[in-house]
Amino acid sequence: MDLLNTLVEKGLRRELPSREEALAVLATSDDELLDVVAAAGKVRRQWFGRRVKLNYLVNLKSGLCPEDCSYCSQRLGSKAEILKYTWLKPDEASRAAAAGVAGGAKRVCLVASGRGPTDRDVERVGRTIEAIKEENEGVEVCACLGLLSDGQAERLKDAGADAYNHNLNTSEATYAGITKTHTYADRVDTVQKAHAAGLSACSGLIAGMGETDEDLVDVVYALRELDSDSVPVNFLIPFEGTPLAKEWNLTPQRCLRILAMVRFVCPDVEVRIAGGREVHLRSMQPLALNIANSIFLGDYLTSEGQAGQADLDMIADAGFEVEGAGTTTLPKHRADALTAAGATGGCGTASSAGCGSEASSGCGPHGEEGGGCGPCGGHAAPAATAAAAPSVPSASDARTDLVAVRRRGAGTDLAPNA
Repeated sequence: MDLLNTLVEKGLRRELPSREEALAVLATSDDELLDVVAAAGKVRRQWFGRRVKLNYLVNLKSGLCPEDCSYCSQRLGSKAEILKYTWLKPDEASRAAAAGVAGGAKRVCLVASGRGPTDRDVERVGRTIEAIKEENEGVEVCACLGLLSDGQAERLKDAGADAYNHNLNTSEATYAGITKTHTYADRVDTVQKAHAAGLSACSGLIAGMGETDEDLVDVVYALRELDSDSVPVNFLIPFEGTPLAKEWNLTPQRCLRILAMVRFVCPDVEVRIAGGREVHLRSMQPLALNIANSIFLGDYLTSEGQAGQADLDMIADAGFEVEGAGTTTLPKHRADALTAAGATGGCGTASSAGCGSEASSGCGPHGEEGGGCGPCGGHAAPAATAAAAPSVPSASDARTDLVAVRRRGAGTDLAPNA
């Protein structure tokens, strides 16, 4: 296919595709899907080989967010039954981080619900970063605390943070329909503050909220313009008790096309399969590793993910390898640029990931679906018993009967991120 050959050539040169080419990827047929995956895989292997970076979430503060992001289980007015707790102590967070590192995670993502941190919160997170790095040599730390005020990104970097995550989530044109309590421009400003402070910028999107193909292309082009080192791609988990609880719009095929489009537009950055991969990609997760070079290990902020060992088995069975702590994630030209900008540690020299997001969205001022980073070891969401139907659903239809969303720790005495 001429389109795919052109996109591969551009990806290998780090050349931006045209909007028409990006839209055409999303419009490809199921018959062309494996060709799309193979083409995106050529670009992925050029810049990242067959390495898969593992990231691990530590949810520092869960629930009770004052923001109204429609996708988030921790939003203002949410009726979702989720874990709610205030700040973990530094030693508690360090123990949680150690569990992820022991499972092979190279980066720990520290997430806290809320609009944004106070200066006291930044000091608290700084002590937590120091505790984690003292106990886990060589680990990268990404913070995801919401909207930043002037000077806060610099203080996080001084405390040892390598990266900052704040997702754009959707296009500027549709953002006001998703969130009213802050703006798209607020999110862009926070990503720019992180970049200016020498932190590796991590920013991504949420697919499946009812957006158009044009919206998806718009937000990915905006992420390229922001020069994010890491782009987590989240697939909405429609949590009961949130305004988007009925938005089941994704199929595995659709998710693969979205990932491929992101890879072609952002060829040399870390593309992470983030929240919702277990729910929407399901048995096609290994195929997605041919496009993306990073995942979260285990559970998310307020929902359970695939068991950590299952993730490791999936990576090995698909012919990939877990990226080691001594390996630089980013291609040399991006790693050198980070170093020149003042980034230290794994972000510039050992890697660049960036936090992802929880089950349905990404880090931001909120926890799970709308705001926070990624996950922590947990159990796979079990397939629900399929309802009797007169005929087999089409592959183009979203299958809500296949997955039962499991809330992390709900109804148990399970410790945060255990």
